[in-house]
Amino acid sequence: MQTPPQPSPLALWPTSERRRIHGVLTDIDDTLTTDGAITPDALDALHRLREAGLPVLAITGRPAGWSEAFALAWPVDAIVAENGAVALWRGHDGQLCRDHLQDTPTRTANFARLQATAQRVLRELPQTRLATDSPGRETDIAIDHSEFAQLNETEIAQVVALLRRDGLNATVSSIHINGWIGDHDKLAGARWIVRTRLGRDLDAELDRWVYVGDSTNDARMFGHFRHSVGVANVSRFWSALSHHPRFVAQGARGAGFAEVADAVLSVKST
Repeated sequence: MQTPPQPSPLALWPTSERRRIHGVLTDIDDTLTTDGAITPDALDALHRLREAGLPVLAITGRPAGWSEAFALAWPVDAIVAENGAVALWRGHDGQLCRDHLQDTPTRTANFARLQATAQRVLRELPQTRLATDSPGRETDIAIDHSEFAQLNETEIAQVVALLRRDGLNATVSSIHINGWIGDHDKLAGARWIVRTRLGRDLDAELDRWVYVGDSTNDARMFGHFRHSVGVANVSRFWSALSHHPRFVAQGARGAGFAEVADAVLSVKST
């Protein structure tokens, strides 16, 4: 087995590269939030990025229902929930706006399959529990492994195998195991939201965006973005990551996100 690369501290991110950044993509759980809530330093970082004119787009495995309040309250340009399937943002009139990657008939058909798989997981692996935010989910299912219930690595792998056996995509976040139907993921969701909300082509300007995350469901984003940063708690998943962040912040969770904001904003006036 190949030895994972050693983490590189965020302090090594060159000034010339930081100066080019004009947008931030970020995970939410255990990246922006700490113990399920956004901390003052992370919230302040979002405000400072907004004031500097840098769009912030959050991409999460959390459900649309859970994300609604944050899309309205936080200074972010949009939240893409359910691993790329549902977009939410605050309209000019202050009202919640939403869009879906899949059309209504597709979501309706998929929902029935997803619920059947969820019940199969609970039946075949009786130690499992649905995530408590499951009622707010529209396009995926989530099994809790670290938020309010605990599963070990073997049990997590069993859930993932069962989801994939039923034809679902599956990924593991810092708290949940998510399963969904379709070829979307966090990267597809990021491309979609940058195109529809900002009118820009994300892949044409990769060197101008930074991605911040913390767990295995961020691995594809870490691999796709040259400017990728893990908050310090990414160490929990380091050996399991298929792709690693280029840099790692000194702080964990919201404090680490605030470090990334500082690194970007500190060079904007120089």
